[in-house]
Amino acid sequence: MIKYYYKSLRTAEMQELDDYKRGAWVYVEAPEADELDLLADKFKLDRGILADALDENEMPRLEKEDEISYIFVRFALTNEEGELVTMPLLFVFGTELLMTVSLVRLPPLATFVQNKINFATTQRAKLVLQILNLISDHYDNFIAGTSKQVKLIRAHLRHHAISNRDFVDFVTIEDELNEFLSALIPTNATLRRLLLGRYMPLFEEDQDIVEDLLLNNEQSIEACNSNLKSVANIREAYGSISANNLNRTIKILTIATVMIAIPNLFFSMYGMNLDLPFQHHQWAFPALIIFSILLLLGVVNYGRRKKIF
Repeated sequence: MIKYYYKSLRTAEMQELDDYKRGAWVYVEAPEADELDLLADKFKLDRGILADALDENEMPRLEKEDEISYIFVRFALTNEEGELVTMPLLFVFGTELLMTVSLVRLPPLATFVQNKINFATTQRAKLVLQILNLISDHYDNFIAGTSKQVKLIRAHLRHHAISNRDFVDFVTIEDELNEFLSALIPTNATLRRLLLGRYMPLFEEDQDIVEDLLLNNEQSIEACNSNLKSVANIREAYGSISANNLNRTIKILTIATVMIAIPNLFFSMYGMNLDLPFQHHQWAFPALIIFSILLLLGVVNYGRRKKIF
């Protein structure tokens, strides 16, 4: 799908054009092979680089051929299965061209279409930075939601109520955070190279925006690392609690086994069809019970002195 959007500083709303004109934003979403050929021929672009934007595993990077800069980043979204994933986004920046190429609908698009932000497609560099800023905000929102989920599971830990489902959530959270990190870290390198001004002309105000994006990305990276450490600490703490509870249970069962085994030893002996001492005396059975009780008390006393019980 190829669409052409146009908005100048003087117009109130963004317009969708039938064809390209100077100052328009070329929005490309999940293009077919023939559409890639059309774009490459019409705007004199490298078709191979355009096709790279359709690779789900494409990482953030910068390339420049002649006067055209190709800026790859990744943005976060929730897929149809409800999972948090990142997808590649390509900015094609030329002297009179701004194009975005993505596999799926660009999340910030609705913000621009609904005029929730003041922008102009004729200000190409600023528009790129505004899109990057909205992408950064999406990361912040997703990371904040993940942080709340980690805190909720940590609250469960205080009441020893963590279930197997929570451990499945841990794995999901770690996968999401690691995917965010794999996108944010190279994005920072890309932003630093943008500050050089070789790939996209930046005014002083634009440089401040890039620096703010860098700072925000670094904070997002720190938040991801912090959440990963929290998940690891929770898992380790719960593992220690589980091991301690298991040891306590085994100790109780061992004590119960000893308590049952000691009297059972004597009762089993006197239950055999053999001649045993004092078996014909009336006081033999009470004496055996008393002896068993005293022996159990002796074992308990020994266990307490040795801090076994």
